[in-house]
Amino acid sequence: MQATKDQTERRIPVMVRAPDPISLAGVTSQLSQHRGVRLVEGDEEPPAAVAVVVTAAMDDSTIPQLRRLVRIDGARIVLVADQIREAELLAVIECGVGAILWRHQATSRQLYQSVLAASRGEGDLPSDLLTRLLHQVGQLQRSADDRPSTPAGLAPREIEVIRLIAEGLDTGAIAGRLSYSERTVKNVLHGITTRLHLRNRAHAVAYALRQGHI
Repeated sequence: MQATKDQTERRIPVMVRAPDPISLAGVTSQLSQHRGVRLVEGDEEPPAAVAVVVTAAMDDSTIPQLRRLVRIDGARIVLVADQIREAELLAVIECGVGAILWRHQATSRQLYQSVLAASRGEGDLPSDLLTRLLHQVGQLQRSADDRPSTPAGLAPREIEVIRLIAEGLDTGAIAGRLSYSERTVKNVLHGITTRLHLRNRAHAVAYALRQGHI
């Protein structure tokens, strides 16, 4: 009995938000195949650690919903979307979304991997979306009239780590590239996100991009 209870407590509590019953049933069914997930309702206690939000396209209600889930419910977000327009991309990242998955790629395995990444506070973005993010922020930087004359609070070691995150490397790969331990990399990331009030790795990359570090 105790072992069963411990296994239940170790599972990631996940709630699903979808615009229609078919999408809700589909995502719920996909996630229920994985023992590491415990599906919960929004009003259950304790609240869900991860919220999977499904949307065809971003509308006026989506960003406030994402922001509310992060700031009020304390959830980490996996956003499953058909499309995200250029004007919406930074807003999605900065409101606290760390994992994004295109709906046409949302297999059971991919959903679970995104939930795991979100639960650990790690970023999980499609490569094409990361490329768009880099391009978009680069355009913003080139069109800016004024540039800050002082550093934006990132030490050289922190910039190195953020640059490698932007290249898509995970914690182990970053540690190997910089000859650090994985614990050191995690401590660097924790220091960045805590000091600068950033929500996750993707938000840290967006911050570094805005400040011209990468």
